[in-house]
Amino acid sequence: MNDAAGEEEASMFETSHVLGALLASSPLLARAWDRCTAATAAAPGFVVHGEEDGGKVYVGFSGVQAALSAAGAAVAAGGGGADVFAPVGLGGGGDAAAGRMFAPLVAAEPDPATAAGEPVAVQALALQCFLKLCSSPDFQMLLNEIRGKAVVFTGHSLGGAIAALAALHYLCISSSSSPWAPVPPVLCVTFGSPLLGNEALSRAILRERWGGNFCHLVSQHDVVPRLLFCPPDAVPTHIIVGMQLHQWPTRTHQTGAVTTVTMRMADTDKDALRQLIQLHVGAVAMEQKLAAPETTGRSPYRPFGTYVLCSPEGAACVDNATAAVQMLYATFASRSSPGAESPEAAHSCYGELVLKMPQHLLLKRRLRVDDTPSTPNYDDGVSLALEASGIDAMVRAHAMEASTARQWLKTSKRAGRRPSLNCARLATQLGRITPCRAQIEWYKALFDVEMGYYDAFKQRRSPRKYSKVNFNRIKLGQFWDRVLTMLDAGQLPHDFHRRAKWVNAARFYQLLVEPLDIADYHHHGHHRTSGSYMTHGRERRYELFDRWWQEKACTGGDVTSSMSAASASSRRRSKYAGLTQDPCFWARVEEAREQTESARGELDVAELAMKLEELQEFERYSHELVASKEVSVDVFAPQSSYTLWVEEWNQLKLRDEVRTMLLRF
Repeated sequence: MNDAAGEEEASMFETSHVLGALLASSPLLARAWDRCTAATAAAPGFVVHGEEDGGKVYVGFSGVQAALSAAGAAVAAGGGGADVFAPVGLGGGGDAAAGRMFAPLVAAEPDPATAAGEPVAVQALALQCFLKLCSSPDFQMLLNEIRGKAVVFTGHSLGGAIAALAALHYLCISSSSSPWAPVPPVLCVTFGSPLLGNEALSRAILRERWGGNFCHLVSQHDVVPRLLFCPPDAVPTHIIVGMQLHQWPTRTHQTGAVTTVTMRMADTDKDALRQLIQLHVGAVAMEQKLAAPETTGRSPYRPFGTYVLCSPEGAACVDNATAAVQMLYATFASRSSPGAESPEAAHSCYGELVLKMPQHLLLKRRLRVDDTPSTPNYDDGVSLALEASGIDAMVRAHAMEASTARQWLKTSKRAGRRPSLNCARLATQLGRITPCRAQIEWYKALFDVEMGYYDAFKQRRSPRKYSKVNFNRIKLGQFWDRVLTMLDAGQLPHDFHRRAKWVNAARFYQLLVEPLDIADYHHHGHHRTSGSYMTHGRERRYELFDRWWQEKACTGGDVTSSMSAASASSRRRSKYAGLTQDPCFWARVEEAREQTESARGELDVAELAMKLEELQEFERYSHELVASKEVSVDVFAPQSSYTLWVEEWNQLKLRDEVRTMLLRF
């Protein structure tokens, strides 16, 4: 913490203000807004416009169809949004088609048994409209045409939520076709978009390193980007739907549900609406400050990507989700003259803002006359960021919000740096536990010739040595569980699992220690009481380490689930591996021994044939591992479980009925 504070004092620039000024001065926002208005006017689907400079393609999405489909539901529900804006899971029990379309995000889901185990979910309305759009030939043709080009997906209001889903889908299919290729040149720019997904979606996007591909513009008093912080059953659907339809030039020709929704929106008590939103956004902001927040009954939705908080004075960029919530609350709460700006005006002001912000940068950017020369540039930058987001620190009515926002702008910077500092500290701790790993390696070498360290540990040979190695096994497991807990809690870089140093360290630990966990599991007879180790006894850390290793593309496949791992290897070893490359090899050996024992007394011909086929499959698999030298020398120790199984299997094959059956296979 002291290091972080010292770094803050030495900072010369405030990043959120600098990035906001850079973005506001570029033509990107004005061009994106033009596509949004064109898409809204066209109403159905999307519009495409190619740029001559650099070959960029702008794709604007309309939210009108989403609003029209929700208008009837809003009228029927009396304005509630529990169904229309309920979160829908992308994987597991969610829509199967959506799960395939967003496979990398779903695959990144943590174990449901953990605190961070909520499934990735998005709002029902946006997903429903996107899936319908995705099934159209025009959209599929678009995906083919933009492949390999710089693309800007954009949308206003509900169109922004659909644009974000389109960008996520495009990133997902790009990463699936070439998992280790760079992220395609994609940017999603939304204007006044409602929140799209839950915290699990935000974490999954960060794990895929896609956070920088999303830019959400939010004006100071726009209710739509903040409304889904309310619990789903308290969301006034007619407000979001009505705001979208308010932008539609041909809305006057509509009758029925559309007219009812727009009239209900016009009759809404604006002050009560502001108080409702302020109450729930404030509650979420307060929960983030608690060590153990109570989330029962709260909104599941959370921000992701970069939030650009804008006003006529400029823009401030915040890319930390927690700081984004705090800033969304502070800017919304800082209202010196209630009623001066209607919700409709605040939601439709983005075209005016993208024109005013560059003019402000050109004409009004100046040093504050009341700042002394000794004031650090960093503090100047924070003040400018507050002003750009619509909070004037010099106005007494904004004092509380300015203080909160100032704190969170600084916290955002520290939060961005803290995961890297935690990662550096873990690297130091990893070095300190190296002796634990060395002790297990020494133990392994000690029994390589006699029975192998797996069987020695299982049989508790040399109790004093066993106790020492078991202590080191537990200590190493605790370290890696602590690493995964920090990763789940967002305390480490979200691309931690793709950094070669940690993937390699985790893999080495797994290959060395998991055989001991398997030995302990079978020593206590858990395979009889609880079931197979691979399905009932395996720690979550090993499953995650398998996934990390697969993503690193070092094995060409999942050696823990494929019985052809050796044949998939791209190179052959000249000598046996230091550690057996299938971490579950000994669990497979134990299952093979049980199958062999069961086959000896099997009288049912069909059951015997099935067991013999499984044993033959394991025989082929183990022979491939041995032939490619993917096993350690301890596997061939005279008293190892594998050597004993080979003898038992050879004896079984000598029986006449077994020999006859094997000839049929």
